[in-house]
Amino acid sequence: MKFIPQEIADVILIEPTLIEDSRGYFFETFRQDLLNQAIGYNVDFIQENESKSNKGVLRGLHYQLAPFSQAKLVKVLEGSVLDIVVDIRRSSSTFGKHISFELTSENKRQLFVPQGFAHGFVVLSKSATFSYKVDNYYSPENERGIAFDDESLGIDWRLPKNLIQLSYKDKNNPRLDDSQDLLN
Repeated sequence: MKFIPQEIADVILIEPTLIEDSRGYFFETFRQDLLNQAIGYNVDFIQENESKSNKGVLRGLHYQLAPFSQAKLVKVLEGSVLDIVVDIRRSSSTFGKHISFELTSENKRQLFVPQGFAHGFVVLSKSATFSYKVDNYYSPENERGIAFDDESLGIDWRLPKNLIQLSYKDKNNPRLDDSQDLLN
């Protein structure tokens, strides 16, 4: 596995090392010790989630308030998504900046999203199955979101706005500047 640091500190792209032959392939999808070494601290994942969505479904940009903040390890099992992370740590020099990644079942990349980031993805393929490990339990009363189309973020979701499908909750997320509960 290769752990590739990104231009926003603490976000890590993980590329697998595939062992392939005529029978197919094998690779390690997760190694706690190597991840902890790459990020420089211990993260303990306690819950794993999976979603299946159709093309154009956008989930996010979500985060949870402390003490329920979550680090995530995300990957695509089937299909293709554009995955976005936004730094929402007010004290960070990259506050309000985002990075995007195309995660697919073909490239088998994973993304480590540390606590202090809003996260979201949009499905680019006909459908996608998305999996993520988290280091804290889901807390509905502490869940927050940021508007996917906040102009100050400048995110290119790669799909026309009229093709994007949102939940009722995500349609009503505030802009980053209007979010009161961001992390310090």
